[in-house]
Amino acid sequence: MPRRIYDEDHEHFRASAREFVDRTLRPRADSMIAEHRIPREVWLEAGKQGFFGLAIPEEYGGAGVEDYRFNAVLAEEVAKFNAASASCFGIHGDICAPYIVHLGTEEQKRRWLPAIASGEKIMAIAMTEPSGGSDLAALKSTAVRADDGSGDWILNGSKTFITNGHQCDLAIVAARTDPSKGARGISLFVLESGMEGYTKGQPLDKVGQSESDTCELFFDNVRVPADALLGPEGKGFVAMMQHLPQERIGAAVGNIANTRQILEETMDYAKQRKAFGQPIGMFQHNAFKIAEMITAVEVAQSYVDDCVVAHTDGNLSPVDAAKAKWWTSQVQCDVIDECVQLYGGYGYMNEYRVARAWKDARVHKIWAGSNEIMKLIISRDLGF
Repeated sequence: MPRRIYDEDHEHFRASAREFVDRTLRPRADSMIAEHRIPREVWLEAGKQGFFGLAIPEEYGGAGVEDYRFNAVLAEEVAKFNAASASCFGIHGDICAPYIVHLGTEEQKRRWLPAIASGEKIMAIAMTEPSGGSDLAALKSTAVRADDGSGDWILNGSKTFITNGHQCDLAIVAARTDPSKGARGISLFVLESGMEGYTKGQPLDKVGQSESDTCELFFDNVRVPADALLGPEGKGFVAMMQHLPQERIGAAVGNIANTRQILEETMDYAKQRKAFGQPIGMFQHNAFKIAEMITAVEVAQSYVDDCVVAHTDGNLSPVDAAKAKWWTSQVQCDVIDECVQLYGGYGYMNEYRVARAWKDARVHKIWAGSNEIMKLIISRDLGF
């Protein structure tokens, strides 16, 4: 079914994003897997192309684009290449940058946003803790005022599974500043690499998404300047809840784009690969499987497109974003698993994209809030 959410300007932008992927990302595909990171020169080139400054106002080095559909186009094109790169770029430009734009003081915006837009400073967001998982309200990292009257904070704790964590120059860190107030006692801080007591673990050995740099962050009596508090004290949890719908719709956009690309490659394979004298796609079972998969992807795409339009208009609810996130990640895992089956033994070989995509997809049912949390959000909205 034809998609109707994009106009000519979006398609021109898509051509630019696709050219960037082909020229800059694709030639480095193997080295990024081996090195478990996206090289700095790639970040700088993406910044030069304006991909990180979409949501950043022009006075701070960005494009000042208020149409979220441009973000979605970029997410689609990078996700077609691989899910890990889309995640790393999305965390930086689509998730972290808006926190600074919406919550930062004028001084903070001028200090950080130009380098974020240019790709000179890589961003990460540190919410998840070893003991908490998706339960953000239960985080244990603490920040208390220094006792010297300076207004600075002393931060202690740790975070885990932090995308861009090892390379990041700036990290938005959630910490408990008033234990007596529960979720209302959580605040956000922006930490810069090199602060005394702030250390990073080695990149974690993940099942998939080898291209992404994911690690643990540790805070041992880190002295955080008073002007590194992001937004009002005690409003961190509220800010995270307000920004999570964009993270979740961004994940959904990438999930479907990645799934559609792998399915299209699988359909081509099924037309060429022969068994028992005919292309494997001509066997009724396989043909029916492909029919089921393309239907599932196109139906999910239609819902995601509606969510993108709603978010562009400022009307996307957290519940609808949760629906899009869990459903697309489930469709992604189901479809790519069937694609592996169609490839047979070759589908289990790392040299084939379908095998790498299969491994990459599994975490999408866990991050940005596990699918179980998404269903909890939806069921509560229904009165259960």
